[in-house]
Amino acid sequence: MYDLIIKGGRVITGAGNPWFKADIAVKKGVITEVGRIHGDAGDVINADGYVVSPGFIDLHDHSDYTILVNREADSKVYMGVSTTVYPSCGSGPAPINEDMREEIRRGSPFLEEAGVEVNWSTMAEYLKVLEKGGISINVAPLIGFGTIRRYVMGMEMRDPTPDELEAMKTEVATAMKAGCRGLTTGLRYDPQSYSKTEEVIELSKVAAEHGGFYTSHIRDEGDRGDPLSAMEEIIRISREAEIPVNISHFKVLSKRFWDLGPKLVEMVQEARNQGLQVTADQYPYNASGTGLGAWIPAWSNEGGPEALVKRLNDPETYKKIRAGLAVSMEDRGGPEAALISSYVLDPSLIGKNLAQVSEERGEDPLDCGLSLLKAHIEAVIAGKIKGGFSIVNFNQTEENIEHMMKQPWVAVGTDGRIHSPKGVLPKHIPAPHPRFYGTFPRVLGRYVRERGVLSLTEGVRKMTSLPAQILGLSDRGLLIPGNKADITVFDPESIIDKADFSPPEKTMLFPEGVLHLIVNGVVTLRDSEHTGARAGKVLRR
Repeated sequence: MYDLIIKGGRVITGAGNPWFKADIAVKKGVITEVGRIHGDAGDVINADGYVVSPGFIDLHDHSDYTILVNREADSKVYMGVSTTVYPSCGSGPAPINEDMREEIRRGSPFLEEAGVEVNWSTMAEYLKVLEKGGISINVAPLIGFGTIRRYVMGMEMRDPTPDELEAMKTEVATAMKAGCRGLTTGLRYDPQSYSKTEEVIELSKVAAEHGGFYTSHIRDEGDRGDPLSAMEEIIRISREAEIPVNISHFKVLSKRFWDLGPKLVEMVQEARNQGLQVTADQYPYNASGTGLGAWIPAWSNEGGPEALVKRLNDPETYKKIRAGLAVSMEDRGGPEAALISSYVLDPSLIGKNLAQVSEERGEDPLDCGLSLLKAHIEAVIAGKIKGGFSIVNFNQTEENIEHMMKQPWVAVGTDGRIHSPKGVLPKHIPAPHPRFYGTFPRVLGRYVRERGVLSLTEGVRKMTSLPAQILGLSDRGLLIPGNKADITVFDPESIIDKADFSPPEKTMLFPEGVLHLIVNGVVTLRDSEHTGARAGKVLRR
């Protein structure tokens, strides 16, 4: 007798082959049969008229802390996601010291409000905390270069000493032994931006020795003037560290360089032709999400928040920072293209763009942006507020999105984090980017069904077997006997995202058309309703 049979669906295995009609039998969390099945089962799901695919894998996620307060992983489950991958962009939950622990508490106040104690120090300890409370989806962990660099060196803008480099290599090895599947960097962000390529290569070699891969928010996506060199750097890392590499949220976000999209694709393809395992992930939106602090010159952040405030208070240094912000803002579409998505000091600003706020305040947009940033940092330092200052920036072209999406080596990732319309998260993250709730259904609804950019089988492959291949998950991502039973059932005629950029209510809308989600053989979404099951696992390397 089987535990579960999914009957009569159009099976898309995830390998890219055409769909076929079949039943799928599950027992003890494993797919046992795919075909015409006549046995009995404790549970039967009728999938006639629907697509049955592997559970979707979110290759790029930032749920390090939000999953601890929403273990049901609502925003992922309702999208059909069975596995998520974090940390990303080099910033993770461990290793941490006391100063870093306190910063986590300040930056993620929802943890304290939900009664979650930041009581871990190492990645191994964090993963135990994650497992102890149960989770509704699987987590494939990575180790963050930026976190390690800060743990060893603080925010210093310099090369590591030989001893510091060895200490960082040791931390990478320790995390890989704890089960991390690879090394993530965000070379756009401080203090990672202070590192030279040679430093990153040395740490990547350690990840490679343990069978891991390397994934990166590359040093320049068009916002600092040289995306071609940034692409050359990640290819060099693959070659010299002898490691598979993945480009995080593949895009061009500066109008100065929009025409370089095809060239960047060509560079990756050439590297692959040379035998280098280079891949990418992508979210299907023309807007990115970040903090205004990422738009100012890298040197201005050296030494941390207190040092930045001092620089902003110095008239001459302020002029230099302002000049740097002017270039970034112009490249990213101007103040009209910067939508404030969170600002704890004044929640009334949420949903307004920087042009509107500056007009209301009678300030120049550059000065307005810097005054908002400075006031926010000062309030955080003083302990008056907890939480972030984030913006959504409309900075990409549909042409580049679709061209990159068509490449067979580009997978799907949200670049979001677990969220829920209920609980403490909306209070502290009031207007998330719609990719938090809609990424996977948007690809299948907009880019597969409506625009025909991808075939249905190719769209599913980019969400399942391709990310599994990148991660080294040999027992997931394909609907074949012997694999773990992570399965998504959806309606190809109605699946679509519903969340949009109008905060806060419309950003937190679940998609339509995802009917059922099975995680490790357990029904977690049934008839588009979360069952409350917590069958997820930490997928250690």
